Amino acid sequence: MLALATIQGRAVLTVNRDDFIRLHRMSQDHAGIIVCTEDLDRQRLATRIHEAIAAEEALFGKLIRVNRPPAEKSR
Repeated sequence: MLALATIQGRAVLTVNRDDFIRLHRMSQDHAGIIVCTEDLDRQRLATRIHEAIAAEEALFGKLIRVNRPPAEKSR
């Protein structure tokens, strides 16, 4: 998947954090990898992904981590 995305000049968005972090460490010759933690609130996840990639000038060769926010404490 990463090889095909790289050939096509596309970044990869995945929740498979461990494998893709490992692939990034092996080579930064890719169009970008965005790794996310699972979040059942898809709108919140989409917003966090958008904010993370909008802050970058380019994604080529970068690993961007989008982590779920800490759980709110119950009262």
